Amino acid sequence: MKKVMVASLLSAVAVASMASRTGVALAQTAAAPAAQAGSSVQLSPAEYQAYQNAVGQTTPQTKAPALEAYLTAYPQSTIKADVLQQLMVAYSAFDPTKTLDAAERLLQVDPTNLRALIFEVYVRQSQAAQITDPAALQTALDSAASYAQKGITAEATAPKGMSDADFTALKAKASPIFYSAVGAAALNKKDYPGAISAYKSELSSVPVADTQQPGPLLQDTFYLGQAYLLSSPPDYVNCTFYTTRAASYAPDAFKAKLQPTATYCYKKYHGKEDGYDAVVTAAKANLNPPSDFTITPAPKASDIAHQTVTSTPDLATLALSDKEFILQNGTPEDADKVFAVIKGKSVEIPDAIVIEATDSVVKVAVSDDAVQSKAADFTFNMATPLKTVPAVGAKITLTGTYDSYTQSPAMITMSAGAVPAAKKAAPVKKAPVRRR
Repeated sequence: MKKVMVASLLSAVAVASMASRTGVALAQTAAAPAAQAGSSVQLSPAEYQAYQNAVGQTTPQTKAPALEAYLTAYPQSTIKADVLQQLMVAYSAFDPTKTLDAAERLLQVDPTNLRALIFEVYVRQSQAAQITDPAALQTALDSAASYAQKGITAEATAPKGMSDADFTALKAKASPIFYSAVGAAALNKKDYPGAISAYKSELSSVPVADTQQPGPLLQDTFYLGQAYLLSSPPDYVNCTFYTTRAASYAPDAFKAKLQPTATYCYKKYHGKEDGYDAVVTAAKANLNPPSDFTITPAPKASDIAHQTVTSTPDLATLALSDKEFILQNGTPEDADKVFAVIKGKSVEIPDAIVIEATDSVVKVAVSDDAVQSKAADFTFNMATPLKTVPAVGAKITLTGTYDSYTQSPAMITMSAGAVPAAKKAAPVKKAPVRRR
């Protein structure tokens, strides 16, 4: 009988996440091979020779079929789990589909094998990145997340034969992969509390220095900020902090793509950009908002509207944007004061974005907020049916008379609507011809 040392191997695994959603460049993190398990198993000379032949192959492309041949010849081998693990690693170099198959077979033998679960999550997330159908994408992300949850549970107990040091090192590689997959699945299906919890667990599972490097961790820091932004109600303070941290450490090529979200959240809460440098300083120095981190909130919209009404002697002189702001955000008394000034008066509104349109009613977005959210804030009831109905998304000029308004939902209704004819350009005067 021959003795063989059962090796617990894991090749370099490129840890990646879903680059298609933010454009952040991703670093690759290699998981170091674990030490050999140290347990010896008695094999017959023939089986020992077959095993040695398989593991002695020098390329993944030749090693994988050799290992498959060994498993076919010895399906009940006492070192089956080890061989399947090496098979999974070999396939990972050139065939994702067979990598998954080997991982599945390994989990049937060892249901809590962390290395198999890492490959399950990584490969499934990589495949999800290529899917464009929303339903299929969510199914793929949920599948990766289900294996990640098993991995999180499996991290609680070290497997037999593995030292505490090796198990700790393996968990350090596995934890961020697992929590990232759970966060991605939750964020995609709008489970924002779930996404926030997963991403914060991911960031806390690694050294702080790792979160400052371009790669999946920095990308997920940005996704964490997005989850706060998309929550109901939005948490602009935490959105500002995490997206600012991501933008601060992002390479210059990607900073421009992340910074607008950070600036938007800050201005949405603070009202303007002054004082933002202090946020950048705090976000770069801390993984999470420190206990004394604050952002001064902007005045309430109703307070701004009231101040504008009381400080303007002639409300008719207010700009259209100011009038609309007061109608939407002021108290009913302030809104009525402004509308009393403009009711029955005609106005021309250029560059309105068409949201809905028929030949008799055209709904458009005029204010910046309405344009950003693609929601109508003006309704024009046309004086005569339009011969040509404008396309949704088109910019048009409209004229109409202020008729009524509502604050919730915010809508200003215009009567006698019309699309003015395009102004003809003035004829070019030709210079007189001089004759000799």
